[in-house]
Amino acid sequence: MNATRSPRPPTRTDRLLAALGGVLSGYVALAVADLLAGRIRREAGPVTAVGDVLVDRTPSAVEQWAIRTFGESDKAVLMLGILLVLGLIAAALGVLALRHRAAAAAGILGFGVIGALAAVSRPDSDSALDAVPSLVGAVAGAVLLYVLIGRLLAPGAGELPEAAARGDRRSFLVVAAATGLAATAAAALGRAAGTPAGEGVTASRRALRLPRPVSPAPAVPPGAQLDVPGIGPFITPNKDFYRVDTALVVPGVDADDWRLRVHGEGVRRELSLTLPELMSRPVVERDITLACVSNEVGGDLVGNARWLGVRLADLLREAGVRPPSEGGPADQLVARSVDGMTIGTPVEDVMDGRDSLLAFGMNGEPLPLDHGFPVRMIVPGLYGYVSACKWIESIELTTFDAYDAYWVPRGWAARAPVKTQSRIDTPRALARLDAGTVMIAGVAWAQHRGIARVEVRVDDGPWRQARLGTEDSRDTWRQWVHPWQAGPGRHTLTVRATDGAGVTQPERRTDTMPDGAAGWHSVVVTVGGS
Repeated sequence: MNATRSPRPPTRTDRLLAALGGVLSGYVALAVADLLAGRIRREAGPVTAVGDVLVDRTPSAVEQWAIRTFGESDKAVLMLGILLVLGLIAAALGVLALRHRAAAAAGILGFGVIGALAAVSRPDSDSALDAVPSLVGAVAGAVLLYVLIGRLLAPGAGELPEAAARGDRRSFLVVAAATGLAATAAAALGRAAGTPAGEGVTASRRALRLPRPVSPAPAVPPGAQLDVPGIGPFITPNKDFYRVDTALVVPGVDADDWRLRVHGEGVRRELSLTLPELMSRPVVERDITLACVSNEVGGDLVGNARWLGVRLADLLREAGVRPPSEGGPADQLVARSVDGMTIGTPVEDVMDGRDSLLAFGMNGEPLPLDHGFPVRMIVPGLYGYVSACKWIESIELTTFDAYDAYWVPRGWAARAPVKTQSRIDTPRALARLDAGTVMIAGVAWAQHRGIARVEVRVDDGPWRQARLGTEDSRDTWRQWVHPWQAGPGRHTLTVRATDGAGVTQPERRTDTMPDGAAGWHSVVVTVGGS
């Protein structure tokens, strides 16, 4: 008669394999969830949903550190960090399952519940279906962990312990390998197929035909783009335009489904517009430079583009809105994005005659998806966090006393006009140069005030006036260049600008919080002998 053995005590190898099983179970859970999110809504994926919650609850100082350290890769780093933490927790659950399989499986289910709650609590969630990817993925992961650990320590019959252990591990590895391959294939298939909604958004952008402007932007004047190696283009290509927002997954809005609502205090006639209705109004085209409040001195979170859209002030007047200077009750315009972001903008600035736009075109094409397709706001002279709402769907007229937009409770100023800034693009910091004539060049900006003068200093020498590129408009940056007779040694090059109001940017550097960085930009270079 064959004797039946009891489950053997786990060895170090068993614990390592159990940790692997936990990680694999977590991977399968995420792969299944990702596959389902691909058919429902990308934003419903558990990593994205939880990531959005973390972004909303991250202190502003940490966010600024992430932007300084990782730039536009901050979202990818956050997602990677979430995956690493989940991987460590999954490994721990795998080891726990050696003694408490049900409890470990329940742990994976618990994370599924967290992901589901995060998904349905998103501001843009309008269906309980958003909970499905996290819940179904968690069930798949929990079942797999239970089965894998059962294989690893399954009781056998009539075998020596060493032989039984080898057989258990072989069975474990076979199931693990097959499941991992299947999950990888399913995830890849889901990614390749894309979401029906995402495919529709891409198709609607491709099909969109931009109207001709009744007020086209003048051609960029000769001399605006300086012929200096190392200086960037006057018009920033769409693919190179900076992107800073909180969206871990770019919202997908079909142009045919888009609506804009204008409502609130002082609105005598509420508006609800489709995209064709918006584009049927007088369309204007303007070159406007945008800057992010997170841009440090010398940073590159700034870009210049040719925007096509409708004047926002005209739309507000159509709704009966009057600015505070004309007795209007609302001093704040709150723009809402489809992903729940709120941007608060002074009504007076929007309606003071500047070219504030509801833009649907960027550099001759429909807005790219990650820059706000189908419509975004543009207000010259204000940092993006108080003016440049992407994926906009609502404009509410209210007051600054009555409502704080998204960034204000996080320590940022409610009002933030762009500060005068200048930047050295060439030579680069720590560059090694040959002695002789060196062209120091870069850009300066003070949107809606313009740049009147740029000066350059070498070490502690006198300030020398740089040659400015031709001004396109006071809402765009200006390039500048200064020839320097470079002698051997280590030198510090510094730049400062004076805006169209006659105000020179201050020397003292300040942080980006609460309303944008200030200070002179300097680079250190080394010049060799002649």
